[in-house]
Amino acid sequence: MLAKITVADYMTKKLVTLTQDTPVIDAVKKMLDHKITCAPVIDSKGHLIGMFSEKDGMKVCLDSVYNQGVSGKVGDYMTTETVSVEADFSIVDLAEKFQKSLVRSIPVFEDGVFVGVISRTDVLKALVSI
Repeated sequence: MLAKITVADYMTKKLVTLTQDTPVIDAVKKMLDHKITCAPVIDSKGHLIGMFSEKDGMKVCLDSVYNQGVSGKVGDYMTTETVSVEADFSIVDLAEKFQKSLVRSIPVFEDGVFVGVISRTDVLKALVSI
């Protein structure tokens, strides 16, 4: 039964997104306000161009200790080489993938279109739902 559950069943579809021009401090505040660990960075057409994580934000904040202020744009710090999955990917297979990765959230695609994000928390919810 659990093997038939897919990423699409548990992924987040209503996303908090950023652009590469978003000031880093605004991005960090937005992530904290929404209690999320990362946010997709999209272009003007809604295409995924990267992910901005709490780790990226922490780097900027630590740099600011030495530079006397948080500055920069999301595009300067985001991760552009992202791991992704298809919406019909098995939640069990994704759990195994998360076990081998430091990544906490993964972009989800359906027929080449960015449709959501799935996190470790989402996968845990799926695994305990049965």
